[in-house]
Amino acid sequence: MDVVLEFINNVLWSSPVVYTLLGVGLIFSLLTRFLQVRHLKDMFTLMFSGKKSDAGVSSFQALSVALAGRVGTGNIAGVASAIYFGGPGAVFWMWAIAFLGASSAFIESTLAQIYKDKQNGQYRGGPAYYIEKGLGVKWFAILFAVAALVAMSVLMPGVQSNSIAAAVNNAFSIPTWATGLFLVLVLGLIIFGGIKWIANTAAFIVPFMAIGYMLMAAIIIFMNLSAVPETIALIFRSAFGMDSLFGGLLGSAISWGVMRGVYSNEAGQGTGAHPAAAAEVSHPAKQGLVQAASVYIDTLLVCSATAFMILFTGMYNTQGPEEGTHVFEAIPGVEAGPQFTQEAINQVFPAFGTGFVAIALLFFAFTTIMAYYYIAETNIAYLMRGRNAAWPMVVIKLLLLGATYYGANRTAANAWLLGDIGLGLMVWINIIAIVLLAKPAMIALKDYEAQKQQGLDPVFDPKKLGIQHATFWETYEKGPDKNAS
Repeated sequence: MDVVLEFINNVLWSSPVVYTLLGVGLIFSLLTRFLQVRHLKDMFTLMFSGKKSDAGVSSFQALSVALAGRVGTGNIAGVASAIYFGGPGAVFWMWAIAFLGASSAFIESTLAQIYKDKQNGQYRGGPAYYIEKGLGVKWFAILFAVAALVAMSVLMPGVQSNSIAAAVNNAFSIPTWATGLFLVLVLGLIIFGGIKWIANTAAFIVPFMAIGYMLMAAIIIFMNLSAVPETIALIFRSAFGMDSLFGGLLGSAISWGVMRGVYSNEAGQGTGAHPAAAAEVSHPAKQGLVQAASVYIDTLLVCSATAFMILFTGMYNTQGPEEGTHVFEAIPGVEAGPQFTQEAINQVFPAFGTGFVAIALLFFAFTTIMAYYYIAETNIAYLMRGRNAAWPMVVIKLLLLGATYYGANRTAANAWLLGDIGLGLMVWINIIAIVLLAKPAMIALKDYEAQKQQGLDPVFDPKKLGIQHATFWETYEKGPDKNAS
C-alpha cells in the first residue's frame, strides 16, 4: 500500500506540476497587473470593513477561518521539512509561491463570491459551485467536491493531529493517544456547533496565536540581528544552486519549497475559497483581496518567522542527494518536524522552546482541522442540495474526528504522505478550473477598480457586467448595510 501511495504522490507532485503552479501564479499576476502589490493597502484595510449578517460572516471572520486553514502544521513542521529536504533555498521558493499565489488566491476567492449560493439561510460557495455555474460542467464540479471531502475529512486532518501529538509528547511526555482523544473531544464540541461557532472561535484564536508566535520570532530575530544579512544571503544562494554546501539541492529546493508553500498558504488549492464565499460583502473583489492578504500573512510572515528562527540558530538538518546522507546535520537523529523549531527557541531560551512550540502548534493545527471540517461541510451541502443532508453531515463529522485521532497515533511520514496526496488532488482540479474561469474574476476586478476611481464603495451587478449564473447577486439588495448587520 505504501508503494502505491508513494507512486500517487510522485505523480501528483512531479516537477511539471510544481512548475505549473509557479507558472499559473505568474500568469495571474501579469493578468491582474500584480494586484498583490497595487492593492496592498486595500488587501489589509478591507479585512476590517465587512459586517456579519444572519446568512454570512464578516470579512474578518472569513479571513480568520481561511487563516485557520492556512496557518497550521505547515508553518512549523512544513517549513522544517522544506529545509530538511531542500535546504535553506526552499524558503525562497516558499516566498515565491506565496507572492505569485496571492493572485491565484484572489482569483479563486473572487469566483467563490461571484457564484455563491444561499442555502438553508447560509452562504455557500467554493470550487464546486463556481465550476458548475461558471464552466457548466457538473461532473467536474462533483469530482472536486468528492476530492475535497476525501482530502478534508480523511487524508489531511492526520497531518495536523500528528504534529500536535508529537510536539506535546516531546514537550510534556503526554502519550499520543491522550492528545488524540483530547483533540477529538474539543473539536467535536466546536464542529457540531456549525459555521458561526467555527467563525467565532477562529476569530478569537487566530489573531492571538499568530501574534504570540510572531512576537517570539521577533525577539529571536532582534537577538540575532547581525546574522540577518548572512541568513538572507544563504537563502538566496541556495535557492539558485550557488551555495557550496547546498548547491546540489536546487531541484529539491524548488520542489519542496513550492509543495510546502502551497501546503501552508493553500493558494490555488481552493480551500480558502470556501470561507471567502461565506463573507458578507458588497463586491466579490473585496473578499478576493482579503484572501490574497491571508497568503501574505501565512507565508511571508508566519512561515518566514519559523524559517528565520531555525536558520539563525542553525538548528536543522538537511538531507543529501542520497537518502540517508546529510549535507548539514546539527541535530543528529532528528528528521523534519516541529523539533527543529523547538530546538531553535531552546538555543535562545533554554528549556522554553519545547513547550512553547507544542502549545503554538496545538492552536495552529487545531484551528486548521476546524477549518477542514467547514470545507467538508460546504461540499456536502453542494452534493446534497435539495435533499436531507443531516446524516451525511454527521458521517463527515465522525470521519474527520476518526482521522484526527488515528493521525495522532501514526508515523509522521505516513501522515504527511496522505496529506500531500489530499492536497495534490484538490490542487490539480482547482488549478484547471480557475485557469478556465479567470475571465469573470478579471471582469470583477476591473469593475471594482473603476468604481473605486469614481470614489464609490463598489457594488457588484453581474447583469451589467455580462456575467451569467451569478444567481445570488442577481437578487442582492444593493446599498450600504442592506444585507449586513
